[in-house]
Amino acid sequence: MPNEALIVIDVQNDFCEGGALAVPGAGAVIPLVNRLIGRFDHVVLTQDWHPPGHASFASAWSDAQPFATAQFTYGPQTLWPDHCVQGTPGAAFHPELDVTKAQMVVRKGFHPGIDSYSAFRENDRMTRTGLDGYLKARGFTRLVMCGLALDYCVAWSAIDARQAGFDVAVVQEATAAIDLDGSKRRMLTEMRQAGINLTLTA
Repeated sequence: MPNEALIVIDVQNDFCEGGALAVPGAGAVIPLVNRLIGRFDHVVLTQDWHPPGHASFASAWSDAQPFATAQFTYGPQTLWPDHCVQGTPGAAFHPELDVTKAQMVVRKGFHPGIDSYSAFRENDRMTRTGLDGYLKARGFTRLVMCGLALDYCVAWSAIDARQAGFDVAVVQEATAAIDLDGSKRRMLTEMRQAGINLTLTA
């Protein structure tokens, strides 16, 4: 469909097996993601792209452990292991991901003091990536999403896309979840409530 685009979220080495913030089952979804890429004429990739010492890294805090929560100016923020640091092998796309058809790569999380789950807005919910403007300028009205991780970057991107006025579907089988403190179930509920189609298959 000419008005439809596939958004592939953060299929990077650090989120896959052996990475700094590995998502359980991530490697198994890459063939499904590639199958989806093969079916779409328009593909956008997103890439976590943190500077060293990013404020969302637990290592940037004197007494913090990974997966603890800290209060930022924009609210509670999970503190993560150092991951997807700019220019490192962990930040690179997984070597098995088919990147050839990508028409755009959106990098996010590069502001040192703001984490960014969504491909559309960073976690302060004010700083925009420009992706919605790009998609609307090209006439896309329907977005299909897959990638990593379902309950963080995929879900936040999908919900923000709905709020920006797009028709949105998430291919669950082409995602994997971190599931931190019940986050998978919670975000699936939020996506359903936002009117996101969760029934598509790869």
